[in-house]
Amino acid sequence: MQEVLVPNKTIYVSDEDMPLFKRAAELAGGSASAAIVAALRRYVEAEEGRVEGYDEVTVRVGVGVGRKVRFSGVLLGKLGRSTSTREEEYRVYRTRSGKFAAHISRSPEWAESGNPGNWVKELTNWRVMLGIDESSWTFAQAEATLEVADTLEELAGKIPAELYAIVAELADEPAVEDLDL
Repeated sequence: MQEVLVPNKTIYVSDEDMPLFKRAAELAGGSASAAIVAALRRYVEAEEGRVEGYDEVTVRVGVGVGRKVRFSGVLLGKLGRSTSTREEEYRVYRTRSGKFAAHISRSPEWAESGNPGNWVKELTNWRVMLGIDESSWTFAQAEATLEVADTLEELAGKIPAELYAIVAELADEPAVEDLDL
């Protein structure tokens, strides 16, 4: 069996930072080296993206509180629209890998079940307020999705046409343009 030599590097940690260092090692499965490499990988990726003009984007996806997802991207366009019961917001990003990410968020939705259009009237109806008359309504949780498209053409069916037109115009613009002034 051939012996493999592993490079050995020394890292100095101050006494004040030792609890943080130990906690990072615990989270990395007991290996301080794994924690350091993971942190450095994340740092290099974020900094390279920042230098290239990309922002770190964190969005919520799922129903209700959902979960957070993160990526590097440049915002190309945003569109909002609403109905009497719900709001929608579309944001489209070009990612560092050249894909398109469409984040679609919808507000909670409240609607009257019995007589659509009279929701406000029911709220001001003194009989309903006193509990003499009945009132019914429905509720849908807020929700958000992240749709990823490999190409601009694939993005077309995932967002409204008016937003697609804006994104298509900006899709090839550089994230950062260096000027020699």
